[in-house]
Parts: sequence; structure tokens; C-alpha cells
Amino acid sequence: MEKTEVEQTVAELQKTADDAVIYKAAGSLLIKAEKAKITEELVERKELLNTRSTVLARQEERLRSQVKEAQAKLQEDLSPVSSSSQ
Repeated sequence: MEKTEVEQTVAELQKTADDAVIYKAAGSLLIKAEKAKITEELVERKELLNTRSTVLARQEERLRSQVKEAQAKLQEDLSPVSSSSQ
């Protein structure tokens, strides 16, 4: 969601004139800022969010693999119990 907001903001900034007055939110205040600086900050933020997304996807895949392995081991460990009780 934050990534989408950053992308939309960058897209809107690209539509504005270079000398347009831009304000940046800082808490409950709006502070006048340079378009180039704000654009640079947003691009960096987008790259950071992309990196975090990639890391989280890798962690998720690793965890899914570990869960599958644990599930298979558990089924293997329980298999003799179920076959002997029949």
C-alpha cells in the first residue's frame, strides 16, 4: 500500500512544473520543499520498499519450505503409530 502511494506521488510530481511550490508533510505540519529533493527521497523510499518486499518474499518462501519439511517429518513419525493401531 505504501509503495503504491509513493509511486502515485512520484507520478504526480512528474506532471508538475519544476518551479511548482511543493510541500512535504512532517507530522501535522506542511513544509515547503524542493521538487527535486522530494522526488529523490520518494525514489529512494520506493527502492527501500522494493528491497523489503523482496526480503519478505524470500523469508516467506523459506518458512513455507520449513513448514512443509516439518509436516512431512511429523507425518512420517506418526505413520507407524497409525498403521500399528489398525
